[in-house]
Amino acid sequence: MNRLGISHAFLKKLLKGLGTLSILFSIVLVVFLVRQLDIINNPKALAYLIKNHLVIGSISFFALQIIQVVIPIIPGGVTTVVGFLAFGPVLGFFLNVTGICIGSSLLFKLVRKYGKPFILLFLTEEQLDFYEKKLSTKTFEVFFILNMLSPLAPADALIMITGLSRIRYRKFLMIILICRPISIITFSYFWIYGGEVIRHFLMTS
Repeated sequence: MNRLGISHAFLKKLLKGLGTLSILFSIVLVVFLVRQLDIINNPKALAYLIKNHLVIGSISFFALQIIQVVIPIIPGGVTTVVGFLAFGPVLGFFLNVTGICIGSSLLFKLVRKYGKPFILLFLTEEQLDFYEKKLSTKTFEVFFILNMLSPLAPADALIMITGLSRIRYRKFLMIILICRPISIITFSYFWIYGGEVIRHFLMTS
């Protein structure tokens, strides 16, 4: 029980339920972008849709990116791509990177304060054991850096596990600030422009 009298098991079930809903919402969003806005053939369609609500849209998206890292139940890959589509390469990059880096910092601090019980709200015992084995190796720091560079790595889980390590906060923050922008750009631009590049390659080959 926490100070509010809510059990750990109840919180875990609640977050799992919210996670399921967020996945369903993400699927609906992707279908909307592809079928209604034809986002594949017109990547700027979403930007045109929200151009009259740019300020409130930017603030809302920035907050969403922080939340989806601190409470890792929202598929971050979907929101990251949406950020570039909605706000363009410059503002989209800024909102994505600052939101995700701030969220990563807060997530790290939360694990430092609450430890394994906090992690177990989002991971199973088996998943935690798997990552803790990585944590006990001498090469964990290199493993962490490489995964932060990778656009497909389970970044949120690894950030939580790193919160259990002896790595200093300043060093952690430096790794995040250097590596996460690279993975964000790689992931987003692959999904936005990857299909177009592949089609162009096939047509010219």
